[in-house]
Amino acid sequence: MPPATVDPAFQKVTEGVQVKPNPYGPNPHDFMSNVSRFKLIESTLREGEQFANAFFDTEKKIEIAKALDEFGVDYIELTSPAASEQSRLDCEAICKLGLKAKILTHIRCHMDDARIAVATGVDGVDVVIGTSQFLREYSHGKDMNYIAKSAIEVIEFVKSHGIEIRFSSEDSFRSDLVDLLNIYRTVDKIGVNRVGIADTVGCANPRQVYDLVRTLKSIVSCEIECHFHNDTGCAIANAYTALEAGATFIDVSVLGIGERNGITSLGGLMARMIAADRDYVLSKYKLHKLRDLENLVADSVQINVPFNNPITGFCAFTHKAGIHAKAILANPSTYEILDPADFGLTRYIHFANRLTGWNAIKSRVDQLNLALTDAQCKEVTTKIKALGDIRPLNIDDVDSIIREYHADQNNEIAAAIQA
Repeated sequence: MPPATVDPAFQKVTEGVQVKPNPYGPNPHDFMSNVSRFKLIESTLREGEQFANAFFDTEKKIEIAKALDEFGVDYIELTSPAASEQSRLDCEAICKLGLKAKILTHIRCHMDDARIAVATGVDGVDVVIGTSQFLREYSHGKDMNYIAKSAIEVIEFVKSHGIEIRFSSEDSFRSDLVDLLNIYRTVDKIGVNRVGIADTVGCANPRQVYDLVRTLKSIVSCEIECHFHNDTGCAIANAYTALEAGATFIDVSVLGIGERNGITSLGGLMARMIAADRDYVLSKYKLHKLRDLENLVADSVQINVPFNNPITGFCAFTHKAGIHAKAILANPSTYEILDPADFGLTRYIHFANRLTGWNAIKSRVDQLNLALTDAQCKEVTTKIKALGDIRPLNIDDVDSIIREYHADQNNEIAAAIQA
């Protein structure tokens, strides 16, 4: 690999200026990194339809598609129009909305599916076929020669209609590497827009992802898309690692819904990416719309947003322990890598518990427009902790203790004056 060069204009501008790198950003040694150039293929209306509870009627699909478009996703992927007649009609309806996001549909590597797909008016077609021994033996029953011939036929047909085409293997990480690279090289030569890597069973780890993406990057000239299932909890980490290795496109869904326990979640990836390149993320995506988008989808599939969901979980920006609260009140960066304001949210100091500290109680005293010294705040904190050792507390409990203590102090002052 040739040595990296520095843009002379950039060198001149930064000469003599100490540039502080983002410690959470892309590794400067990853010259192929697309962490600051990534794009989203949002698959709630395709992968998400495979979630156990999902049933989206046409009206709900349109509502979700519009919300995704307002959020700013680059692509919206829809269920194959060959899946059912209603799926075909819904695909056509969404294509006619005039959204800013490009509309894709996801089909099998089969000419019948391809003919139906291009007739719907989509901007692109995502073609997939299983390449692992498991899927070749127990799913479609075809060998690699058949797969290559089918891929060429479908790709050339889709390209002849002037729309985007992506070819992806299925179960990529359990496929033979030689077979995998040969099929990717073949489709790259005939001019696909993207090739896709799919961790269909969620078995891959970040090191495996990095190695495969870097290897693939060295043999294809097109862009790389990645699709990660979350069976072993690595979907977000794998997505980020793929971008570091040179992939550009990541498949996501709202709340990660999809087959089994789903794929890389839109919100989770946003949390990871804004830590890496805040300016890029804020310039592309309307993060303040994330909570409403997640609530829309959660209601549609009859689930709750998980308590530990990145960004929008109910306690994502809640601070409880006394030492945490003290530091957060002084400087939020001490215990927050994300700024809740970037998402239209606020932080909360959870002071109604036995773990609270006097700094949190002092902050609550100020909110109540009461006057207590630091020593008095420490004393009232002791009373709150004592009750918190006996039973759970709520805000009213704490406020009552504070107000009663404040009143007692005023009464003592008044009695002293009268004496």
